[in-house]
Amino acid sequence: MLAGFYALNVPCSKLLLSDVTPTFMAAFLYLGAGVGVGIMYFFHFKKEPKDERLQKKDLPYTFAMVVLDIIAPILLMFGVRLGTAANASLLGNFEIVATTIIAFMIFKEKVSKRLWGAIGLVTLSSIILSFAGNGSFDFSVGSVFVLGATVCWGFENNCTRSISEKSTYQIVTIKGICSGMGSLIVAAIMKETFPNAANILMVMLLGFVAYGLSIFTYIRAQKTLGAAKTSAYYAVAPFIGVFLSLIFLRERITISFIIALSIMIFATVVIIYDTLAHSHKHAHTHVVTHTHDGTTHTHTIEHTHNHVHVLSKGKHDHTHSLSELEKYLNHRTV
Repeated sequence: MLAGFYALNVPCSKLLLSDVTPTFMAAFLYLGAGVGVGIMYFFHFKKEPKDERLQKKDLPYTFAMVVLDIIAPILLMFGVRLGTAANASLLGNFEIVATTIIAFMIFKEKVSKRLWGAIGLVTLSSIILSFAGNGSFDFSVGSVFVLGATVCWGFENNCTRSISEKSTYQIVTIKGICSGMGSLIVAAIMKETFPNAANILMVMLLGFVAYGLSIFTYIRAQKTLGAAKTSAYYAVAPFIGVFLSLIFLRERITISFIIALSIMIFATVVIIYDTLAHSHKHAHTHVVTHTHDGTTHTHTIEHTHNHVHVLSKGKHDHTHSLSELEKYLNHRTV
């Protein structure tokens, strides 16, 4: 379900782009996500702890997230309109490359050798997909737009990770409504034709499912399945998008596409394996020595040490659970 929600985005957008211009398409997709999750947030707001809500210190990351979410979907919609939905779906995997490299260069995240290898394969596959396919070495304009969108989302992922501990409802609502309104302004400046009410409703419904619910269920799934398994399931989304594009849009399959698809599948398997391999649990024993009333006491405390590394999206979470040790030390200081 998680991967299926997001996979609907590109093929369904391709169908709707025959009646809706790209910038208005991007605007109403995000407005659909923001309004839909905003309605859900209305019923959840009172139950939410205040410390989970965004603070003033989160404004720079929130602002950057909104700006990037204005640019990225506009580029994607132009790319989908100019190219094939199958290509655009598969090129979406380049977001992994962009996110990971940005996290490595800016946030100094560690990247395993396996993941570097997978990044190389995804890049190779993306290059193959980006050729115009007419016997020349010219890049497809549509592919360039899609790759531009994935780079923007790579930056956006790294901004959002900085506020990811905050309210999911609030983040998705702000992301959707503010980015959608921003795209509306861009569409008005570009003097694009305003779509009719029926098309607006269909685009917003798609936005609520493909963006709103996909993000919401992704974060919820992390809490149940863990970050590593959730990322592994999410990695299947581009391939579902390819399948839907070939079935519903009857797009032509080329030899270069088959080669790129094969490379991308292998790279994704490596990424999933690397992601799951970095989710592990260690048991540790700590020896604590303290002096009380002139007598030295030694205590051995066992605790569980949880590690969660999520590298497939460029995010590297490393959490430690030291509950028993912390309880003991806190008790000794009282």
